[in-house]
Amino acid sequence: MTPIRSLTAATALVLLAASPWAQAQQKLVPGQSEIVFVSKQMGVPVEGRFKKFDAQIAFDPAKPDTSKIAFTVDLASATVGAPETDAELPKATWFNTAKFPQASFQSTAVKGLGGGKFEVSGKLAIKGTSRDVVVPVALSQSGATTTVTGSFGLKRLAFKIGENEWADTSMVADDVQVKIKLALTGVGKI
Repeated sequence: MTPIRSLTAATALVLLAASPWAQAQQKLVPGQSEIVFVSKQMGVPVEGRFKKFDAQIAFDPAKPDTSKIAFTVDLASATVGAPETDAELPKATWFNTAKFPQASFQSTAVKGLGGGKFEVSGKLAIKGTSRDVVVPVALSQSGATTTVTGSFGLKRLAFKIGENEWADTSMVADDVQVKIKLALTGVGKI
């Protein structure tokens, strides 16, 4: 390796190691975390959840504006606990998991609101459609575990979830509430 290439490689490694992403990476504790969605079917709330998801989080409570948060959700892991409905969710009309196996979220900004509360803005992508969302979250700590809770609303039809005859909002409401609870290790003191 030439001295210039060696210097360039060394500089890249130093910059990568100094980035907030490398410094503050936290670990998700899947068994203590959940993503729940609530919709109304003929006026009755129906709760579902995603059983498989992952997060890459670099969060510094002292400098939230340097934080980066990314999620991927395995859409085929969606369940409402009813076998007939669960069998329909992966189909093209709903999540179309053959073409779009994952939903994703990528933060664009994290803002501290004080008192362990933060606002996470970002892009949510489902079924090839991306929309801006803002997720207010609250953090609490117990020992080495930080729990992040939050919720936000979305319009299912904006993401083409429930197409054709299921676009009728008198059967399944357009409004969906998404609730998150994430257990993380490696977060600094709030």
